[in-house]
Amino acid sequence: MNHDLLNCVLEPANLASAWKQVKSNKGAPGIDGVTIEAYPDFAKQHWPSVRQALLDGTYQPSPVRRHVIEKPDGGERLLGIPTVIDRVIQQAIVQVLTPVFDPGFSPNSFGYRPARSAHDGVRQVKQLINRGLHYAVDVDLSKFFDTVNHDVLMSRVSRKVHDKRLLKLIGRYLRSGVMIEGNVYPTRVGMPQGGPLSPLLSNVVLDELDKELEYRGHCFARYCDDFVILVKSQRAGDRVMHSITQFIERKLKLKINSRKSSL
Repeated sequence: MNHDLLNCVLEPANLASAWKQVKSNKGAPGIDGVTIEAYPDFAKQHWPSVRQALLDGTYQPSPVRRHVIEKPDGGERLLGIPTVIDRVIQQAIVQVLTPVFDPGFSPNSFGYRPARSAHDGVRQVKQLINRGLHYAVDVDLSKFFDTVNHDVLMSRVSRKVHDKRLLKLIGRYLRSGVMIEGNVYPTRVGMPQGGPLSPLLSNVVLDELDKELEYRGHCFARYCDDFVILVKSQRAGDRVMHSITQFIERKLKLKINSRKSSL
């Protein structure tokens, strides 16, 4: 069954559910200008050829549209907005892959998961503090979504997904490019914040971090790329900060933002 996941993605019931979710999320159009309101008519005309291209393995996703959001601290968050049709396809992929990956995710992971929330993560941190773990190692990943290594990510995805057509499609979404002021630029690293697929893929990448923290016996909570490790002393915190930074940078090919990370 796992070797034929793309057909599950393209089942009419799954696609209808994906469209319903994309529609409820609203959102702006991608580079083709097709709005949520205009999509049903667009799909009637174009979906048969898109579906065949997906089955043939020749479908090429459109580049995402760059949208910049100013952050309260003066920085910028770079969003990548896919076309509506690509959002529907990505959402359909998420609905099929979530049951494949989510049951194996850590109970200490609370972001972008069914029946879990940031509030659950906060409650867990409070419980750990009440157990006497009064030192928090607060680690901030530098521009996580913009710097995810594609090879690292796809190697983790392929551990549980064996459908080569679906793996190829996910890879194409990662490399679809970004349009900025009318010019398309390649995306050799990172994944766009703004697409339905990115939250699930972020958990796939960072689940390896969760498993490493559990293996080391650490108490922690993670919400997407934000995580905090609770320890009993300053000395233990310094040691954990150093060792986990090495793991993240060497194993996951990600960077720690030392300015925002603290103990």
